Amino acid sequence: MNISTIEDYIVRNGLLTGGEKVIVGVSGGADSVALLDILHSFKIECVVAHCNFHLRGQESNRDAFFVEELCQRYNLKFERIDFDTEAYAEINSISIEMAARDLRYNWFEKLRVIHLADKIAVAHHRDDSVETILLNLTRGTGIRGLTGIAPMNGYIIRPLLCIGRDEILGYLAERKLKYVEDSTNNEDLYTRNKIRLNILPLLESINPSVKEAIIRTAENLSQVNNIYQMYMAQVKKDVFADNKIDITKLIQYLEPEAILYEFLSPYGFNSATVRQIFESIVGQPGKIFYSETHELLKDRGFFLLKKKESLMIESFTVYENDATITHPINLKIEKHKKEGPFPIEKSPDVIYLDKAKVSYPLTLRHWRQGDWFVPFGMKGKKKVSDYFSDNKFSLFDKEDAWLLCSGDDILWIVGHRADDRFKIAVGTKEVIKISYSK
Repeated sequence: MNISTIEDYIVRNGLLTGGEKVIVGVSGGADSVALLDILHSFKIECVVAHCNFHLRGQESNRDAFFVEELCQRYNLKFERIDFDTEAYAEINSISIEMAARDLRYNWFEKLRVIHLADKIAVAHHRDDSVETILLNLTRGTGIRGLTGIAPMNGYIIRPLLCIGRDEILGYLAERKLKYVEDSTNNEDLYTRNKIRLNILPLLESINPSVKEAIIRTAENLSQVNNIYQMYMAQVKKDVFADNKIDITKLIQYLEPEAILYEFLSPYGFNSATVRQIFESIVGQPGKIFYSETHELLKDRGFFLLKKKESLMIESFTVYENDATITHPINLKIEKHKKEGPFPIEKSPDVIYLDKAKVSYPLTLRHWRQGDWFVPFGMKGKKKVSDYFSDNKFSLFDKEDAWLLCSGDDILWIVGHRADDRFKIAVGTKEVIKISYSK
């Protein structure tokens, strides 16, 4: 292997420019040992990070000791962490592979901050990228999933993507560098191993250069994806705003389902769910779709998106001395003496209350069945649910609405309508002005 190939790849992709400090993920296997040796030979300041996932018994501990000794030989700073990976996977209802990935990268980022490092280097190589493409293909994916592993993602860099596993082993043999073997690499228990051990050899029997062919295809698709993403950004400006997807505009574009997938996949919606969402366009409003983190509501002419967490807060107390509220919504509270005509700002985001008519503490809460108020400017009572219907609130709008209450009385549907009973009048001596900001 020609070391200049990697050097050129680093420069071409802007992975390192010189003088950086880098967190290097080192498992002790062939790939990461080669990565560390190469970066060290480039005079890069390295901090070695090793994760013990405790998935392979004594073999896991052996790897940790090997990496520690390796750092001593290189005279490098060594960081090690132990994870209960199986417990993390069970608590979060994810696979062992995904759990290990989350734990590893979260910790690497913490180390980057602690050590004031510039980048995080990991040892993915060309064969890993091929496996990722095939893995994504078996699961179903968009164009981005067929572009392979990116050379850089945020602070994470992958300097070895330009070479394959055989070249790495050749480099280690030439440099007489030792490494440890992960026994599970030869077991087809995990999906990626099945691809490497079973699928790729079969494909190579058809085309011995299949890995190179797949990488060339991925590079072509990556260029196409750049054009595609530019187009998507333009469409998004027209169709997607304030967590609303305008259905009428969406269906005017070519391949609206593909556009919908691009919009929603970052929020955890998979291709199967996106297909159901797209099919709901011709259905009745009110249907809700879920990802792990978000909800999507089919409302009349829009798809409405929001985080699940926004439903968790039930109520919040506002005390008499509070001047600002930042949670769960932003309110500014001012008290003014009224000595004659009082200037009024006409906005649904501002209310003026007669302090004598209000009893503290106030409460911010969501609406309940049976709630009623007297809309400002009216004399009779109106159910909050009827107010919502008259003003075409979606289900999400209703769930997100906050009521400011004094005891059992509603003072304000925040950002919408105040209650007439608490307005300032000729005899008002002190005014409470409350402003709402999104």
